[in-house]
Amino acid sequence: MEPICAVLEFASSTYWAVKKRESNPSARVVRDEELKKEILRVWKGPGRHLYGARKVWGELNRQGVTVARCTVERLMRDLGIAGATWGRKRPRTTIPGAERPGDLLERDFTADRPDLRWVADITYVATSAGWVYTAFVQDLYSRRIVGWQVADHLGTDLALDALEMAIWSRGGDVGDLVHHSDRGVQYTSIRYAERLDQVGAARSVGSKGDSYDNAAAESLNSLYKKELIEFHGGWKNVMDVTMATMEWVAWYNSERLHSYCGNVPPAEYEETFHRSAAGTGLASENHAI
Repeated sequence: MEPICAVLEFASSTYWAVKKRESNPSARVVRDEELKKEILRVWKGPGRHLYGARKVWGELNRQGVTVARCTVERLMRDLGIAGATWGRKRPRTTIPGAERPGDLLERDFTADRPDLRWVADITYVATSAGWVYTAFVQDLYSRRIVGWQVADHLGTDLALDALEMAIWSRGGDVGDLVHHSDRGVQYTSIRYAERLDQVGAARSVGSKGDSYDNAAAESLNSLYKKELIEFHGGWKNVMDVTMATMEWVAWYNSERLHSYCGNVPPAEYEETFHRSAAGTGLASENHAI
């Protein structure tokens, strides 16, 4: 063995120390290898390859695997894996409408219960067949996506179909609701306003050219772009985007850990609210999931 040690320029004692560690690894090495398997299991789960260290750490602890966040960060670096990263800022899609109600939120994007405040917005996706557009309606209590639609046009039907899904998913009775959007023609159209009036919802619209007045919806659009559209890319047409969006929304609502909800999925966060409300006699059919 001496010639090998001479060529590699380290002492024979060092060589044998390494060999000993290989045959008798330390407790930390063993633990790291076990954790790497758990980290890969979580990271490779449905949609979770988008997760960075913070969400992998949160999911592991939710599953009873106790580990420090710094350890997860270190081991993910060792494994060469990471979450999705932010892409370029999206272009504007708002086409100003003529009539505009007031801003009832005034940049307060919180809610005490489900179906108290919704925000709506539209973003767009480049495909081989041309631009397609995605409309979302989000509940501010849980950040749950309650309605969505994908289309190859920017007409009122795009936003209205997403609204109809939201109303349907909430059982049709949202009489205490404030619906907030930007001042695009889709949301200030007569048909959209009439539908909100039919369900007793109050309309709220942010000021012209100010994304902060609809920041929660802008944030959802950014997540959608980062975690689905820009992460995968290569979109063919409206149907391709529609199918992928359907899967992403289901994952987002039911599995994705959301920091706003205390690192639980939006659906679980709402379920906790309803159980608590039922226990205190405050639950009502109006807020059924």
